[in-house]
Amino acid sequence: MKKNNLTKKIFMALILGVTFGIGSLFLREHLINSGNHHHWNSINSLLFQDITRAEGSKALGVLYIFGQLFINALQLVIIPMVFTSIVIAVTNIQDSKSLKRISGKTFLGFGLSSVLALAYASIVAMVAYKAKLFTVAIGTVAGGGGTSTSSNPLNILIKAVPQNILSGLSNNGNVLVAVFLGISMGIILNKMGEKDSVLKKGIVEANKVCQIFLSFIINKFAPVAIFALLTRTFAIYGVGYLKTASIYFIITAISLFIFLVLGYGFIVWVSTGLNPIYFMKKIANVAMFAFSTSSSAASLPLNTKVTTEKLGVDDVTASFVLPMGMTVNMNGTAIMQVIATLFIAGVAGYDISIFNLVTISLLALLASVGTPAAPGSGAIILFTILSGMGYSNEIAVSAYAIILGINRPLEMLLTALNVVGDSAVAIYVSKSEGKLDLEKYYEVEEIENNSEEAKI
Repeated sequence: MKKNNLTKKIFMALILGVTFGIGSLFLREHLINSGNHHHWNSINSLLFQDITRAEGSKALGVLYIFGQLFINALQLVIIPMVFTSIVIAVTNIQDSKSLKRISGKTFLGFGLSSVLALAYASIVAMVAYKAKLFTVAIGTVAGGGGTSTSSNPLNILIKAVPQNILSGLSNNGNVLVAVFLGISMGIILNKMGEKDSVLKKGIVEANKVCQIFLSFIINKFAPVAIFALLTRTFAIYGVGYLKTASIYFIITAISLFIFLVLGYGFIVWVSTGLNPIYFMKKIANVAMFAFSTSSSAASLPLNTKVTTEKLGVDDVTASFVLPMGMTVNMNGTAIMQVIATLFIAGVAGYDISIFNLVTISLLALLASVGTPAAPGSGAIILFTILSGMGYSNEIAVSAYAIILGINRPLEMLLTALNVVGDSAVAIYVSKSEGKLDLEKYYEVEEIENNSEEAKI
């Protein structure tokens, strides 16, 4: 009942957030067009203003503060939860052959799903580019200049092995460090062979603390925070910005939605032979939560619960695959980055060959692997690809700035793809290991049973 109530509250928050956000957007346009800028400035200062910016030094930004506090609270235990979850997963696999087998299958699943996503995005983006749908006039955008601070995407491989353990685990952007150290610690504890290891017990207790903390934050504050996040998202973007890049926005949104609905169902069906309809129905709540928070890390606890309790994946596989996927399996991010890169190339007048397209796809794959599991990071990492391809003229930078301005709704949608993809791979690995609980997978949702009883 508690789970159903939370789902209903989140759904209501989603509807109310979108409704109030669009209403605020129309109010903004009405006040600005009628010359009442000061009224909108007062509303914006009270509710929506980012107080970390210079222009927000005297603002209240109530909805911004509440939404940011929720995201910060969720991110507070990302690194310790990923680290402890992977250590526990590795130590639970006492057979080194099993660990190698599960790891191999996990990365095989990630790799194949990424290749499918990139091929799909490349086809969509290239068709739009060749049809000159991306040949649109982009004017000068304020704040569109700047110098690239990006580096070679292969640096993420070097950064995965830190020079200092404490500094490596002190930044949420270093999730790969937590993955590397978690696997290393798990293997070391297995080699030690001490079943009653004090260190292992401490790691298990730390993992429980993380889960309890996250459950408390989600159960108590998620609905209100989601309302605040969504309302602000739709309210702060003006009609002018949305019109300027509407072609990019619509194509990307449709492409992401199609892959979310059909792509993962196809992957589950091909890799396991299971009926994908059950998967899509049960993972819908996770997708909705990921869409609302725009954070793969924030969605990890709920994704783990649904994947194990409703989809029948065993705990060992889920605790290994899902945290790993949160870092390296970013299909939604990769799709967005490929389409966005070709959009910017088209707008800025760059020619795209098949070789360029393959290079963009490879850069998108590497960049998405290094993308932190936090809101807004995908569009920031996009500049890595643009720099790698040399798309850096004034118009390209202006087009990129516009993408930064309108990309938040797309970030929400691509996060849902990232999270659902992790669960799909977990099902494949668990099924291939003979550990998938088919009764749970095919079990009809309790809420559906209740509705049937009511009808009778």
